[in-house]
Amino acid sequence: MSGLVIKNTGSWYTVLTDDGQTIDCKIKGNFRLRGIRSTNPIAVGDRVTVNIGADQTTAFITEIEERRNWIIRKSQNLSKQSHILAANVDQVFLIVTVNYPETNTTFIDRFLASAEAYRIPVVLIFNKKDLLSEEESEYQQMMIDLYENVGYECKAISATDKACTDELHDMLRDKITLFSGNSGVGKSTLLNSLIPGLNLRTAEISESHNTGMHTTTFSEMLRLPFGGWAIDTPGIKGFGTFDINPEELSGYFRDIFHFAKDCRFSDCTHTHEPGCAVLKAVEEQYIALSRYNSYLSMLNDKDEGKYREAY
Repeated sequence: MSGLVIKNTGSWYTVLTDDGQTIDCKIKGNFRLRGIRSTNPIAVGDRVTVNIGADQTTAFITEIEERRNWIIRKSQNLSKQSHILAANVDQVFLIVTVNYPETNTTFIDRFLASAEAYRIPVVLIFNKKDLLSEEESEYQQMMIDLYENVGYECKAISATDKACTDELHDMLRDKITLFSGNSGVGKSTLLNSLIPGLNLRTAEISESHNTGMHTTTFSEMLRLPFGGWAIDTPGIKGFGTFDINPEELSGYFRDIFHFAKDCRFSDCTHTHEPGCAVLKAVEEQYIALSRYNSYLSMLNDKDEGKYREAY
């Protein structure tokens, strides 16, 4: 039988079958021998085939349908190569905060570039606007202006304000949306507001380090009451990019790609070459320095050999 993976605990997978059953499944060990170099060869959002074992009590996932897209990041476990956050998604809500805790622009830019690589739209949700000082609110608006000018949709909300979260319904309705972000940005609080009765566990921010603590420990698809699915994932501290070729990287930065077409050399790396239109645009502030530095940091990932090449 066929179905949709709606929960991944790391050892068990819950599959919603096409006839409406929910079945807890394991995977055969040979999945790890088919060139799938990942901490999770099956991800939430995957379409799979399920077979019941000979004992009639254990179900196994035996096949994965071809994915139309996925969001992937560098695994902290080098031997496993990568970690797939979710598969077959329509869009991502990247939850960010300018404080309590602070989401840095390098994290945002790395996530956006990875999503561009797989043509997945991203909406930036700036949460906790109710907690910001006047100075922090001004900084948040500067970030919103930056990313809207690049071409990304941005929304400033408070996850505890129902009027704010109700405005998101039309953006989420009848879509599969991955919710992601650093630990502590209020992802679970937002989902609790969108899905009455959900009661996901939340935690206070560490006052000493202004950082969030992990409350979600596994990935799960949650049905939205107004239509569609939300994919809840554990908070992530960093976003190591995976399997992006340096030659292609500028194409995943919309603002850099816009100017790169005017570079003197077609293979310009936008780091030192004469006649580089990107360097000129950075100097003239048409490209934000933070965005350019994020681009350089991703180039350095490869140059320094931090990440192994994909198989």
